[in-house]
Formats: sequence, C-alpha cells, structure tokens
Amino acid sequence: MNVTQQYSFKIISKLRGDIVLTISLMTAIITSFVKVPSIKYIDFKVIILLFNLMVVVKAFEEIKLMDKVAITLIYRYKSLRRVSLALIFITFFTSMLVTNDVALLTFVPLTIIISKKSNANFMKTIIFQTLAANIGSSFTPMGNPQNLFLFTHYHMKALDFFKVTFPLALMGILWLTILNFTIPKDNLKFKLNFLQVKDNKRLIIYAILFFIIILSVLNVIDYKLAFIITVLCVLTFDIQLMKRVDYLLLITFICFFISIGNLSNMKVVHSYIQVFLSGKAYTYISSILLSQIISNVPCAILVAEFTQNWKQVLLGVNIGGMGTLIASLASVISYKLYINDVSEEEKKNYLLKFSFYNFISLFIFAIINYMIN
Repeated sequence: MNVTQQYSFKIISKLRGDIVLTISLMTAIITSFVKVPSIKYIDFKVIILLFNLMVVVKAFEEIKLMDKVAITLIYRYKSLRRVSLALIFITFFTSMLVTNDVALLTFVPLTIIISKKSNANFMKTIIFQTLAANIGSSFTPMGNPQNLFLFTHYHMKALDFFKVTFPLALMGILWLTILNFTIPKDNLKFKLNFLQVKDNKRLIIYAILFFIIILSVLNVIDYKLAFIITVLCVLTFDIQLMKRVDYLLLITFICFFISIGNLSNMKVVHSYIQVFLSGKAYTYISSILLSQIISNVPCAILVAEFTQNWKQVLLGVNIGGMGTLIASLASVISYKLYINDVSEEEKKNYLLKFSFYNFISLFIFAIINYMIN
C-alpha cells in the first residue's frame, strides 16, 4: 500500500467513524454544485473561538483537573443515589465551562469505573448525566457549539443571553434533582485511586488563558488577540498540544457554514424558509423539531440564517438537544461510551430508558418555556 492509498484509507475510516462530518462534507460538496460557495459564508470568529476553547479544555483534560475534582467529591458520599447526584451535578456545572461533550467524555468513564468497582448499575445515572450536560451547557455561550455560534451571529449582549438561559438552567437543577429520586438508596463500597493534578505550573498557565478566552467570548477583549495569546502560549509551553486538538470538529463547522450559505442564497429556499420562520412560535417549534432530525448544532446554523427571532432559536436548539439520540452529539458520546462492555440486551435497555427520560424532559421543557416566553 503506497502513501496515497494509506492516506485515502485513513480519510475513509475517519468519515465512517464520524457520521456528522460525513454528512456536513457531502452536503457542502453537493450544494456547491448548485450554488458557487463564498468564503464569506464561514464565520471565522466562531471557528477561532471554538479553537481557543478546544485547546485549553484539552490541556485541562491532560492535567486531570476535572477527574481530581470529581473523585474528591464522590469520596464524600456512600449511597448510590447520593453518588449519582454528585456525578450528575458535576457534569451539569462542568458542561457550562468546558462544553457538554467534554464534560461527558470526562465524567461518564468515571461513572463506568465506579459502577464496575461497586458492582452497581449506573445506567440511569449516565442517562441523567447526558441530560445534565445538555441542559447545563445551555447556560453559557461557551457551553456548547450552538450557543457560541448564536451568541456571535446575533451579536448578543451577555445580560440578554443569560436572561434567556438562566431560567432553563434553573429548571434543569430542579428537574435533575427530581429524576435522581428514581435511583435507589443502596449503599456502595468502592475504592478509586487518589489523583494528583499532574502539573501545577501548567494548570496556572491554562487557567489564566481560559479566563482570557472567556473574556473574548463575552466580547470584553478582541477574539483575535485571544487567539494570538492562545497560539503563543501553546507554542511556548506545550507545542505537542496542537496535534491533539479535534480539528475534525472545526472542519465539520466549516462544511456546515458552506452548506447553509449555499442553501440560504438559493432564492427558492430563502423565500420559503424566511416566510415560515417569521413567526416567533414557528421559529421556536421548528428549532426543536429540526434538532431531533439533524442535531441542534446544524439546526442553529441553518435557522439563524433566516430569522431574527434569536431568543426562540436559542431556546429551541437547546431544548431540542433533548429527545432523540442524535438531537445532541453529546448524547451519542454517552451512548458509545456505555455500550463498550455491555450486552445487546443492555444496549436496547439503555436506548429505551434514554428515549423515555429524554422525551419526557423535552415535552416538559418545551411546554413550560413556551408558556413563560
């Protein structure tokens, strides 16, 4: 096998393993035959902010900061219900800062380890952690990719943004607490290795960098300046980190920008969707329903091109992250992590319970937020 064949094989393997990247790439290519794409379609501010956040979050992962916090807290609790509640809310609050997918990639494996060491069933906990990540991440602009995009696309002020997302997060705290009562109080016995943060100097550097990046997300400082500081910081202290950033996610976003830019500039599509999304109720409902089919990140990018009803889009795509397994890509991550060592029966059971709790949550959040907004 020559070098070209090896690279082709790697690319095909990546596309097979990432269905969202495949769909976004194919859509970008197909729509480009109908409408010639423009560089203006790509929101480089979103791409740069996302890159900055991914770099610092990857550093936190490698330092084992979140793992250390989680294990320290869990040692304080002994019953299945209390450990479950700790795991759920660690995921909930962490997702506000480091995105929903990173929170799940960090804490679902920890839940699985606890489950094995204590010989207890934590399936429900993982399902509730997934809900916690999707709801918790909705609170901040940097909590998930769709919020970051909408925050920059609509040029929102931080106060206006939080006025919309705060009630959603508050509802999440109450709802997740109620759901946790369905988990039994069984006493647990387990032993986890005590973790030390690997590099305190590195932790301080990236904590300062994270603060600078958050200020750039909130438009306190220029995002280009934050980008330059991020790149210089990594090149100076941790050049290998550049290789470990998930560039495929950035490519996926670029492909979605091109696809939706092409579609939105087709006269027939533009006129039809713009009329349909002119009403606030239609925008809200469409954002929720469309998220169930194409996931909430591409839904946010698509819908935002055709309406100025930013509040309804913001609520719709965040609430729309509940429901089907593909409504939020973070939900797929939890599922993939859980099914590694379980039987086919357990896989089916997970999907049934996941769907049950997610659709109940979707219905409750959609109705209440429609009434209060």
